[in-house]
Amino acid sequence: MAGICEGRVAIVTGAGNGLGKAYALGLAAEGAKVVVNDLGVGTHGEDGASKGAAEMVVEEIRANGGEAVADTGDVADWDAGKRMVELAVSTFGRLDAVVNNAGFVRDRMFVSCTPEEWDAVLRVHLRGHFCTSRHAVDYWRAQQKAGNPIDARIINTTSGAGLQGSVGQSAYSAAKGGIATLTLVQAAELARYGITANALAPNARTRMTATGAFDMDVKEGEFDVFAPENMAPLVAYLVSEQSKGVTGQVFELKGGNIFLSQGWSDSPNFDKGARFEASELDPIVRDLINKREPAKPVYGAA
Repeated sequence: MAGICEGRVAIVTGAGNGLGKAYALGLAAEGAKVVVNDLGVGTHGEDGASKGAAEMVVEEIRANGGEAVADTGDVADWDAGKRMVELAVSTFGRLDAVVNNAGFVRDRMFVSCTPEEWDAVLRVHLRGHFCTSRHAVDYWRAQQKAGNPIDARIINTTSGAGLQGSVGQSAYSAAKGGIATLTLVQAAELARYGITANALAPNARTRMTATGAFDMDVKEGEFDVFAPENMAPLVAYLVSEQSKGVTGQVFELKGGNIFLSQGWSDSPNFDKGARFEASELDPIVRDLINKREPAKPVYGAA
């Protein structure tokens, strides 16, 4: 039987290892043709730590009867993003989806975080999500203007760290929170072109979680809740034509448990009907805090 992504062409960034690799293999198994992007760096962005990873994933896809091509460009480089889109079109004749997954961490408590670490993390995550998607949107708009129907997808990667914060990950949390909001804006702005945008906050075991800070061990014989492959079916669905009209959503997935993030929402309010005095706000603020639904705790908070 043909998979649900038969005939679709997708770019997956950071696809040499972990989640990105699982996405690329899962998409190929569902019939998609895949551009496997990976710069070959380590979990902290160090050069050459996984050189050749993209090519190895491509070989695995081809060995299983699928179609794929490797790209080793930097997702946060503007021109490299354009070349990635051009590679998809020149190799497979079209592009239907961009799965933004590439990233690394520079974990540090806020009081110790350096400007260089901050900039590096925001560059690969936020700017990295921008560059490839922006060139893909240019391609899709041009296709629409040429009279070709568009049913395209952007799938972004946020994180629980971005949705609720994570101690020791201020830069990463800020970047992932920005990606969640970017997704909402993309969904609102790009619908007119036939483009949907959604985000996924995965719960999975990857090189970035192998720091000892997360307990993701699995007992023999039990369902591996944190296997990266658990995330792949949702990505394949979002890339497929079946997900048409599903947009502006932030999905969280853990094992076989899928749910939507509600995001920021209005809480109980107090309307004085006139300008407040600073001296009267303390009891009002504390009463509002007591009435609101409890927030999910920041990861790692005491």
